[in-house]
Amino acid sequence: MSSRKVRLNIARSAQRPGEEHGRDMDMSNAPASQSELIRITGFLDELRGELGTALELSTPDPYFNMATHLIRNHLEARPVTQTSLLAVSGVPYATALRRLREMVEADLVEQRPRTRTGKSFSLHPSARLLDAWTVMSGRVRRLAQTAFDAAAEAETRDYYYGGSYMATRPIQPPQVLPEPLALPGGLRILVHGDPTFMVMESLKRQFEQLIGTKIHQRAFSIDRLRSEGLRNAERRFSQYDIVAVDLPWLGEFVARGVLAPLDEVMDVEALDPADFHTAGWQAAHWGGRAYGVPSQTTPELLFYRRDLFAQAGLEPPVTTDDVLHAAATFHEPHRGRYGIAWNAARGTALGHTFMMACADFGQPVVELPRKAGGFDATRLAGATPRVTIDSPGGRAAAHYLMALLEYSPPDILSMSWYERVRPYAAGRVPMAYGYTLLAPYFELDADSPACATTGYLPHPAGDGGRCIAPVGGYMLGIPANLPPERQAAAAEALRVVTAPEAQKLYVQNGSRTAPRYSVGADPELRRLSPIFAAVDGMSWRDELQFWPRPPLPAISAIIQICGEEFHDMLRRRITVGEALRRAQSRAEDVMRNDDIA
Repeated sequence: MSSRKVRLNIARSAQRPGEEHGRDMDMSNAPASQSELIRITGFLDELRGELGTALELSTPDPYFNMATHLIRNHLEARPVTQTSLLAVSGVPYATALRRLREMVEADLVEQRPRTRTGKSFSLHPSARLLDAWTVMSGRVRRLAQTAFDAAAEAETRDYYYGGSYMATRPIQPPQVLPEPLALPGGLRILVHGDPTFMVMESLKRQFEQLIGTKIHQRAFSIDRLRSEGLRNAERRFSQYDIVAVDLPWLGEFVARGVLAPLDEVMDVEALDPADFHTAGWQAAHWGGRAYGVPSQTTPELLFYRRDLFAQAGLEPPVTTDDVLHAAATFHEPHRGRYGIAWNAARGTALGHTFMMACADFGQPVVELPRKAGGFDATRLAGATPRVTIDSPGGRAAAHYLMALLEYSPPDILSMSWYERVRPYAAGRVPMAYGYTLLAPYFELDADSPACATTGYLPHPAGDGGRCIAPVGGYMLGIPANLPPERQAAAAEALRVVTAPEAQKLYVQNGSRTAPRYSVGADPELRRLSPIFAAVDGMSWRDELQFWPRPPLPAISAIIQICGEEFHDMLRRRITVGEALRRAQSRAEDVMRNDDIA
């Protein structure tokens, strides 16, 4: 096949996402996970090499070579420079440069600035190329299965699909450490009292056997956890070897000296950083350094009842207007049924909701530089960005919350993290915004009407926004004031409890969070819940984003402010405009104040 024909085929497949020749793309054969997509891409790369050497008379295909390289490195979260991309093209430099420019003009390649001057940039596959490549990979898989007998042994299929590069095999059970950890008094961990950390507590004896010492775990609510983490940093010596940190707190905890940089206490590469969901791993960094290991990558999604939507003849919501239409359709207060549940309790809970609603309309709560897929929240160290709560996007978000209020249960203004999922699990609402870590409340309850009938969607988009899945969850870090003699053992314990083998155990015992690609791709775990395939798909589509809750040192105070002012708005004590102005003014005061406790 000629280079020109390959390029045209890729561009022709890359219609607007979801379209092909005016019809919906057939995604039924698309790869189910990022790991599988990597395998097929590896197979295509190896096949190209075999075909290129089979005949002396062959012509390199720079478009395909560069596309393969871009896709592969994007899926593995590895940066691609122009120099490295041109080097794999297989053609002379000048020719490769022309072909690359053509791919950029065809909206197949995106350039992202690496410096403020914009003179240096990294290269990434565009959404068009990712969608086209996914559909093509599914077709290649189907053709290969047809040609080489789908009933063949798994090992044989793995060879054809590039299994020598990355096979999707079950993660093996964790192994006992060769020597017990030297931690007098045992391993001390400070965590949040959520289902995933409670699963860790239930597995305590098993992990005590693995690391050779006792484990003492303390769990707090989200606000008390932050207070205890800050209080612990003021002690001469930390009372904990490992502490859980909500992702938005990172800037504050680094500024206050709560956490030690990971590269000072351990070999970061031993964690296999490329295996973590990109957004989760980036969210654990401040000033270019990692301060924690993602323990939970739990995006907030829209849970919806597939069976009820089908009965009502409704499509899954894609926009905020779709959400409101569906909520109005199902809202029957006289029968004890309501349209939707969400976080609307005063303070921290509603503050998070407002920020994520702003993100639905493409508006961060502080001014952030734009990048492909959203906004860049990785360069906030030393920055004081302008507050953007009182903005068109903020106003749209506030009006959206007011509209949701009309179709919500009567106790919505006291609903927080768990309360919003309970009516969904009980069948009283057909939709709920919720973190994936809350899914066990209905997935593991055979009596719940939502069991085995739930679909998982990224946040539907408002005007000016795109569908994204705001990343939540916790990372685990080493306290900066941990005595030096405990640091090495604590770091090894941190590696053990965040390893793929440990993460698989958590899922098998009820957790529904998977911060690593390998865990989400494990065939045994994928059979337990559709969440893992859904989140993997969101990750490689670049829908997992952590910018909706930027980790500014002042973010906790701003969340509280939003949770107070917009609660007064929902209670109709103040107008939308007043809530926006008051939240903006108070947040600006916090940003100007050096003491942001």
